[in-house]
This record gives sequence, C-alpha cells and structure tokens, in this order.
Amino acid sequence: MSVCYALYDPLFVLLALLASSQSGSYVVRDESGDVRLIIFDENRASDSPVVETVWHCRSGQASTFLSRAVSQWEIVIMKQHGTMSITVRGPETRATTACCPEEAEFLGITFTLGTFMPLLPTTDRLDGEVILPLATKRSFWLYGAAWQFPDYNNADTFVDRLLRVGLLVRDPIVDAALQGHLKEYSLRTVQRRFLRATGLTVSAVRQIERAHKAEALLERGVSILDTVELAGYADQAHLTRSLKRFVGRTPAQVSGNVCR
Repeated sequence: MSVCYALYDPLFVLLALLASSQSGSYVVRDESGDVRLIIFDENRASDSPVVETVWHCRSGQASTFLSRAVSQWEIVIMKQHGTMSITVRGPETRATTACCPEEAEFLGITFTLGTFMPLLPTTDRLDGEVILPLATKRSFWLYGAAWQFPDYNNADTFVDRLLRVGLLVRDPIVDAALQGHLKEYSLRTVQRRFLRATGLTVSAVRQIERAHKAEALLERGVSILDTVELAGYADQAHLTRSLKRFVGRTPAQVSGNVCR
C-alpha cells in the first residue's frame, strides 16, 4: 500500500492511520513539492492504560515538513548513523514547519491525555521538547538514574517501570473534565489539575481535537459544508481559520492532498 501526503508531518501522519491499524510505505511531499519517503514499519496499541500508541518508523531523505497541532505528548527515540537520542515532545498548539533528518530510525511512545511526568512539567514542553542527556551509547539519564533505551517490543515494560517509581502518573480529572462529569470539583481545581496534566486548557484540547476530526472528514471525501456541520463549526470561515492554525492547511488543501 502506498499513500501520498502533501505538506504533512511525517511523524504525525502515522497517528492519522492508527485507527485503522495501517502500516506500510508512505510518500511525503515537502514544502518545495519534492518527494520524501517515510517508511512506517509498525504501529500498535498498548496494554498500558497510559499509552495511546507505540510506533516505529524510518525516514529517507532529509526534508522540512508541516507539523500539526497535537494535544498529546510523546517520548521519541531516534537512531541516526549509530547514535541514539531521546526527547520528550509536545503538546503542540499550532502547526509549524519542522525538519525531518535523513536516514533515521524512530521509536515513539504516545501517551494518553491526562498522563504526565510530575518532575518534567508538560507546560515546560508546550510547543517544544526536552532532550534527555545520554549516560552511555545504550542508556540515558532520567532523574539521577541511568535507563536503558526501550525498543518497540519492550516499550510497555519501560512505561510500567516509570509508573512504578512515580515518574509517570495519570490524573483521572482530565477524562472527567472532557466528559463534563465534574460536579464535585470547583472550577479552579479542574483548571489547575487539567493544565498540570496536559499543559493545555480544556478549550484548547477540544479545539485541536475538532480540527483533527474536520481534517479526517475532509480526507475521507466529505464536502466542506458537511464538514462544517459534522465537526460543529459555526461556518466555513470558522473551519478555515481552525484548520490553518492547527493543521496548517485550508479545507481545500486538505481535500486535495491525499492520493490513493
């Protein structure tokens, strides 16, 4: 299977395919229109309640790409020319231009909304990342201890260890806030805990998720006017502003960027 994505984030294009468990070879066009090959080897769900997805991919040539907004954060491990690095990334509140290095291999662990690292505040990584220092070629430092780099098969074990030592926790108030089940909490408590866990406000998360829903509808061939209604936008202008901010493309560009 081969799918062509124009002006799309090659790391996060995988997330758009996870629901259907698709994997394979995907062609990505950069901002100059040149083709950049990103091979998505594997992606899977996780048994861990704090992990949304574990994914593994490789890049071809170096390129720039458009990285869309996302409300979740990730741990991303990159191996390039025999050297490994690990970063804690996101969330992202707007679409930005970024770089994809050449001939690199990536392992990503995407965490569920509401999961966070108390000693590495999510708000400090908003629209950015933290690079963790290396201990050896095969390990990195995390809060005074050396941790072995996880791989695709033992990523869940790595996450379980983080949970056991308290370096990773989940706040159930996030799901409750998004579902509107918060009568027992004050508004200030909800806002404080939601921001601490996600780095975002409830409104920001909903706006990002709505833009992703609209993008998915348009990519499936739903008309722009029907997308306005199904995604809950006030009008087409509202949809356009939202997609340009969170996805970096207009509705017309989204509709025309998938080639099967």
